[in-house]
Amino acid sequence: MALQLVQVNFKARDDATLGRFWAEALGWGVSSEGPGVTNVEPVGFDWPDPTAVCVDVVTVPDPETVRYRAHLDLATTSAAHQAELVARLKALGATPADVGQGDVPWEVLADPEGNVFCVLEPRELYQDTGPIAAVVVNCAGPRAMARFWEEAVGWTVHEVNDDLARLRSEKGVGPYLEFVRTPGGDSAWTRVHLDVLPYPGDDQAAEVARLESLGATPADVGQGDVPWKVLADPEGNDFCVLRRA
Repeated sequence: MALQLVQVNFKARDDATLGRFWAEALGWGVSSEGPGVTNVEPVGFDWPDPTAVCVDVVTVPDPETVRYRAHLDLATTSAAHQAELVARLKALGATPADVGQGDVPWEVLADPEGNVFCVLEPRELYQDTGPIAAVVVNCAGPRAMARFWEEAVGWTVHEVNDDLARLRSEKGVGPYLEFVRTPGGDSAWTRVHLDVLPYPGDDQAAEVARLESLGATPADVGQGDVPWKVLADPEGNDFCVLRRA
C-alpha cells in the first residue's frame, strides 16, 4: 500500500487572493470546492495525477500561529527565464526574503502572505518537472525522513546522504520531494504542509494505521470533526491524510 502525494496546503488569511498569486506564479488555473478554499492546479488537470503536486489554499482564523517547515522551489529554464520570473513575481506582490542564504544563484522571495519560496537558477535536473521543481522540507535527518516518506507515498529515492534526500514519483514525472538538513532549526517558517490521498479502493483508516506503524503520530491542530486525519511525521511535521469523496 502507499498514498498519493496530491497537494501542498497553504494556510492563509485570504485564500482567494493568495490562490490567485500562486495561479499567476505557476501559470495554472483556480477553482474552489467551497467557501474559504481555493484550488490551484494546471488548466485541464485531472486531479489527482503524479504529473503535478497541486496547491490548496485554505483560509484559517489565525494563520500567523501556523508554523511548518516546507516550501516550494520553482524551476526555470534559463538565466533570462529566472530573471523574468522573479520580476513578474515581484510585480504580483512577492518580496525579497533574507533567510541567511548568502551569495547563492537562486532567488529567495516571500509570497504576499510571507511564505518563503525559491526561484532556482536553471538546473538540468528540474527541466521536466513543470513549474514546481521541488517541494522542500527542512529537517534534522534526511535519511530517516526519506525512509518514512518512501514508504508513505511509494516514491523512488534518487539521492540520499546526511544533508539531502531527494524522492520523485516512481513514474518519473512531476516535482521532487526533498528533505534538506537544517542544523540549528529553521530561520524561516511557512504555512505550507503536505496532503496525501489513498488510492482508489484503499481505506483511509488502514492507511493511517500503516503510517503510524512507520512512525507517524496523531496530531491535534484544532481541526475538530473533519473527514481528513492529521498526523505528524517522525520529525513532527504535520500532514493530512485526505478521504476520497
